[in-house]
Order: sequence, then C-alpha cells, then structure tokens
Amino acid sequence: MHIGAIHDVTNLALSNSPGPGPVMRTVIVVTVVGVALMAWFLLRGYGNDE
Repeated sequence: MHIGAIHDVTNLALSNSPGPGPVMRTVIVVTVVGVALMAWFLLRGYGNDE
C-alpha cells in the first residue's frame, strides 16, 4: 500500500477539531445503536409470562 493512501485513510479518522473524526464518530454511533438493539433483543424474552 502506498504511504499516501495510508495518510489519506488516517485523515478520514482524524479531524482538526477536538474529538473524534467523522469516521470514528460514525463507528461510535453505530456501535452504541447496535449494543442497544442487541440488549433489547436479548432482554425482550424475559418479559414473557408463558
């Protein structure tokens, strides 16, 4: 892989402003939503009174 390509990919994950870049922000949001959906899916079976 060319060094310039690695540099471009690294720039996607970083930003000049404080905090994570746009790619890391997206990864964090998708992870949180995924964990919430998985918790809902796993815990919804405990409410059945069958």
